[in-house]
Amino acid sequence: MVKKSILACLLIVLTATGLGGCNSLPALTSELPSTTLTIVTTTANSIAPTVVLATGLEVPWSLDFLPDGSIIFTERPGRVRLIQAGGGLLPEPLLTVPNISARGEGGLLGIAVHPKFTENHYVYLYFTHDQAGGAVNQVVRCILEGNVLREDKALIAEIPAGINHNGGRIKFGPDGLLYITTGDAGDANAAQETDALNGKILRINDDGTIPADNTFPNSPVYSYGHRNPEGLAWDSQGRLWATEHGSSATDELNLIEKSQNYGWPEIRGDATRQGMVTPVINSAEDTWAPSGTAFYNGIIYFTGLRGASLYQAVISAKPPTLSRYLTAAYGRLRDVVVGPDGLFYILTSNRDGRGSPVAEDDRMIRVDPRGLK
Repeated sequence: MVKKSILACLLIVLTATGLGGCNSLPALTSELPSTTLTIVTTTANSIAPTVVLATGLEVPWSLDFLPDGSIIFTERPGRVRLIQAGGGLLPEPLLTVPNISARGEGGLLGIAVHPKFTENHYVYLYFTHDQAGGAVNQVVRCILEGNVLREDKALIAEIPAGINHNGGRIKFGPDGLLYITTGDAGDANAAQETDALNGKILRINDDGTIPADNTFPNSPVYSYGHRNPEGLAWDSQGRLWATEHGSSATDELNLIEKSQNYGWPEIRGDATRQGMVTPVINSAEDTWAPSGTAFYNGIIYFTGLRGASLYQAVISAKPPTLSRYLTAAYGRLRDVVVGPDGLFYILTSNRDGRGSPVAEDDRMIRVDPRGLK
């Protein structure tokens, strides 16, 4: 039985005032011993320069870059859009995916450009699809020809979908394989079932086949025990990091290893159990609602929806530090990607039914990470 314990002090350092405080926050633990992390949180609301690249978007979810520097991105109602390198946002979408189920947390979500795009023109999408038997999540390979993106092949067609917890992040790793996050789709127990595709991080070849060194025979499952992971990033050592939405706070930043069990719904927060992996850091009683994740200059960054911030996690620090930037400046933040110019490209998510949109929402913004201080 998971029990309550006391997390060490969460020191809030307000850079604007220089004031600090220490409060004891309850956290979850098991009867097994665990190591409590102390996180120093610095809040900074202004960084410069910040440039708005596009406004009036409809719930943008994910972005990637084409080799020429153009930005290709998704909007949850089913549109794939393009900002041309050196130009502006094309008025017409490259593709409008039919039969999109954009209810709750579903819709057109992840996008990834093939590492060898100049040779094959492949772009990959993750979306929630309405069909006769009910909605499912799919991973589809597309081909970009001029300003038209067309569906080519469904790689995974039957990932369980739900109103909430659909995961949806897709990215190519340093190994050239495609990694896919899936939420538990409202079925928490399925996250512990290695023959189910929901509540997992999946890994496949670029043609949809199963890599020979995947742990489970004929299965794309790479890791399991996830609730709703929405962020993926690799560090300079080639290690995979993932952000994950927790239950009743306890959002997570996890170091992902093949075949490991990340505990949902059996453990959360600082809880431990034999055979399960505890997150490197978690939000305790706070709520980040973390989504897109990026690695830059030795540091992990991730966006927060409920937290309405860009988070900076310095895992190498002793203890690790967690800083917040852009807090409430642009509302809910969905994705962050390091562009070929070394700048951050960030999507807002204020028109998803949970935010408070202003006239320009939703937006894509560009931030110089050298201004983070």
